[in-house]
Amino acid sequence: MRYIIIGAGAVGGVVGGRLAESGIDVVLVARGAHYEAIRSDGLRVEGHEGTRTHPLPVVRGPEELELGPDDVLFLAVKTQDSVAALDAWAGRPVAGGGTAGERLPVVCAQNGVEGERLALRRFRRVYGICVWLPATFLEPGHVGAKGFPLAGMLHIGRYPSGVDETAYAISRDLEKAPFESPVVPDVMRWKYGKLVGNIGNAMEAACGAMREEMLPLYVRAQAEGRAVLAAAGIDMVSEEESRRTRGDKIGFKVVGGPPRSAGSSWQSLSRGTGTIEADYLNGEIALLGRLHGVPTPVNDVLQRVANAFARERREAGSMPVAELVALVDAEAPHS
Repeated sequence: MRYIIIGAGAVGGVVGGRLAESGIDVVLVARGAHYEAIRSDGLRVEGHEGTRTHPLPVVRGPEELELGPDDVLFLAVKTQDSVAALDAWAGRPVAGGGTAGERLPVVCAQNGVEGERLALRRFRRVYGICVWLPATFLEPGHVGAKGFPLAGMLHIGRYPSGVDETAYAISRDLEKAPFESPVVPDVMRWKYGKLVGNIGNAMEAACGAMREEMLPLYVRAQAEGRAVLAAAGIDMVSEEESRRTRGDKIGFKVVGGPPRSAGSSWQSLSRGTGTIEADYLNGEIALLGRLHGVPTPVNDVLQRVANAFARERREAGSMPVAELVALVDAEAPHS
């Protein structure tokens, strides 16, 4: 199989580089300065074992690539960029007949739980991946893989549920990389558990690395998440089960760039992209709360603040925690 990494940023770049290193056919999809850097100098992946450069083929979009029946579309863009990416690729012809949406598997390696649903509107064969992969976009053409001794853990399954030979084949390739990639029939249960963990991303982006004074608000935000999932009848992997599964397989190794606390939302602000994935993390909790009558004042404020930071290009981590708490306290009586 050939893997087309749509969104070769932190996660996509690390996965693409590691797959290529293990001898698997990979094409990267990137834009702007990142595309230019990879095209001229290759993709540099920095990890605990040093920096390795991969002279991989890179394209800016589907019009530059001929698709074949053994291709796998690996979607690693942020959820807010999913519709544009999926629309661009779904209608592309595949050698031998048919379109990508009709014939090719698309794998959603994204935070949140909306990407798979968006994909299923356009693709017949959709797979979810629950991504536990500490990675950083360091600069154009250069990504950091901070996981040690494993680069990451990538649970995979068919969406909305089930497993098949394609899921097992992708898992086998990922485990050559080396990632741990369990095949599970309930991948969304894992992704909902990760969603509750990712609730703190907006808080970190606004106020900086998680510390003691932030914990009460984080606990409240997570409690809202669990409450809305329970009200919606949605099962999720518990924090204990998730921690037990990962064990000590994925530690963190400093490889340059931002500190480990700089998660995906922090990185979006630091790069000045103008967008952030809060609508699909805290916003997912707010949506479910409104659907099922559960107040979510903490997540409402986190979503609003994170979007304001992105829209106004505000400096990541620049809001005092007390200011964020005051905003939540002002919101709560009206919920």
